[in-house]
Amino acid sequence: MWKKIRILCLLMILLIVAVNAWKDKNQDWSKPVFVLLHPINADGLPATQQYIQQLTAQDLQGAQQYLQAYAQQYRGKPSYFYFNLGRELRQPPPKVPEQANMLQVVLWSLKFRFYAWRQHQGADGAPSVTLFLNYYDPQSSRVLKHSTALENGRIGSVNLFASKKQAVQNKIVLVHELLHAFGATDKYDFATGQPVYPIGYAFPNQQPLFPQAKAELMAGHIPLSAAKSKMPNHLEQTLINELTARELGWIK
Repeated sequence: MWKKIRILCLLMILLIVAVNAWKDKNQDWSKPVFVLLHPINADGLPATQQYIQQLTAQDLQGAQQYLQAYAQQYRGKPSYFYFNLGRELRQPPPKVPEQANMLQVVLWSLKFRFYAWRQHQGADGAPSVTLFLNYYDPQSSRVLKHSTALENGRIGSVNLFASKKQAVQNKIVLVHELLHAFGATDKYDFATGQPVYPIGYAFPNQQPLFPQAKAELMAGHIPLSAAKSKMPNHLEQTLINELTARELGWIK
């Protein structure tokens, strides 16, 4: 009797996990997307803290319109994004292990999902996506490590500069990671950081090919030559191409 009950409980847990995984990979774009953003003072510096205290949801307003415009373009019908600034968190998410093997990556993923689950406890309603914004003072951290996001669980750990001068480019990184949480893949060479032709080019059929005027969002850089590129200055200097739109489910 007890054995059957245990088996039934396990089957129910597996069913819940399977349903949630299916939902994570099959977003209903007719429903509003609520993005919860938790700022974190990742380096513990006073300058970073001061920047976080001045953050408002309005600082991210352009990202919402950008996403809604491209969703409308590819779907032919509107999708709505709402960015909500959550409470500041004192504990940062677990860091992605460097040069990790598969087991270490899996363990990190489980730790990250558990961390995110703990932050949601006691909250009213579940967001569509939760991004943890790790802010660093640019005077102390000149280069930031890569951000990351998981489609399973719809969570991301985003490394950003605590600077108004960098706020515009911060939006590019944030939206890039947000789309990872919906299944979009990177379109740059991991070894060189250069956009991959043709999938990482905004205008792959342009003649002459270089220089490109915009970056494909998931490539992250504007190709200037076959071996040289630059980061766009603002979100409007990027676009979402058809392959990325298909990965997101905006094109069937």
